Amino acid sequence: MKKVKDILNRKGNAVIGLTANTLVFEALKLMADKNIGSVVVQNEAKQYMGLLTERDYARKVILAGKHSEQTTVGEIMSTGLPHITPETSIESCMHMMSDNNIRYLPVFDQTDSLCGIVSINDVIYETIHDQKETIDQLHSYIQST
Repeated sequence: MKKVKDILNRKGNAVIGLTANTLVFEALKLMADKNIGSVVVQNEAKQYMGLLTERDYARKVILAGKHSEQTTVGEIMSTGLPHITPETSIESCMHMMSDNNIRYLPVFDQTDSLCGIVSINDVIYETIHDQKETIDQLHSYIQST
């Protein structure tokens, strides 16, 4: 069964982070430049505090009538997300994302340090890739008999 470490091995574990006092407007520019849908929010010591997602912006800035040039990411970031490890199964990630209606999961190592982010796209890609490998193996088996 595939695990989160398989995703991190494929895509790497680099994360894009910024501090909680960064303006939402600056975070949105960074997300657009990097073509990503979330950024890690860290304290001054570079420790994980939460995630800022495009959904946070839409619901907590636009719909709340706030302004992205006057609101910090710390005011609107998502906290309390389920924590996963590199040993977490892809299937478990799917269930957590579905049950919690979220698109991103922070990955933590044995020392409880952030070591990556897994998105719903990563989970879907890994699932499709795994299914394709299974189909290819079955084709090979059928052709060899």
